[in-house]
Order: sequence, then structure tokens, then C-alpha cells
Amino acid sequence: MQYLHTMIRISDVEQSLDFFCNKLGLREVRRHESEKGRYTLIFLAAPEDVERAKEDKAPLVELTYNWDPEEYQGGRNFGHLAYRVDNIYETCQRLMDGGVTINRPPRDGYMAFVRSPDNISIELLQRGESLPPQEPWASMPNTGEW
Repeated sequence: MQYLHTMIRISDVEQSLDFFCNKLGLREVRRHESEKGRYTLIFLAAPEDVERAKEDKAPLVELTYNWDPEEYQGGRNFGHLAYRVDNIYETCQRLMDGGVTINRPPRDGYMAFVRSPDNISIELLQRGESLPPQEPWASMPNTGEW
């Protein structure tokens, strides 16, 4: 058995690509459009996985955009995606600078949560050991749900 991808449904391609690529840092590795099925599939990889993804050797995020509008509620969405990052504080700061709310700040120097434009929870985990607690993260409260 091989893990291939996680699919999440999106309601706005440009808004979702802005979040996942421009802000979170994923890279688009391929796209498939189906006129008959009326959908677009966009496959994204973490930057360190791009080359492996091109050879079908890395897990991907599949953004599914259905051309006919549908409002997604929690049951049609997914729990969360998780990514390991080199520096949790720098990553969260970059996301905040891009207008992303840090729902669960990395108070412990190890874990944070944000949400995509379609309310998908994204877990960010520090690579290796936790970083020493530092402000403003150590005293930052949770915002919303994560």
C-alpha cells in the first residue's frame, strides 16, 4: 500500500491557490480538467517533495474544484492536513504577514494551526525538537476553531 494524496474540495481556485501556494508554500505539480465531469483537479506538493511527486513517489494534496457551485459543510470536508516546517515561528510570521489567522499559535515552539479559505484545518509541526518558547507566540491566545 502507498499513500497517494489527500483530497479537499475548494470553492474558489484562485483564493485557494493563493493560500496553499503563495502563503503556505506548496507547489503545483499537475492539473487535470474534465469537461465531462465538470471539475478541475490541482495536485500540490510540499517544496521538498516536488521532484519525488513528479515521479509519483510523494504524497500530494488534491484540490478538487467542482464547476457547479456547491456550499460545503463540515461533513464534506476533512479533519486537517499536517506539514513539518523548518522554523515554526518564521512560518507563522510569514503566514500572518500574508493575512492568515493563526488559530492555534505555536506557544510550545512545536505546533500551530491555521485554516484555508475553505475552512480546512492545517497543522504545522516544527521539524526536530521544539523551539524555545518566545513572544509574541508564547502568550498569544487561540483564535476561532482549529
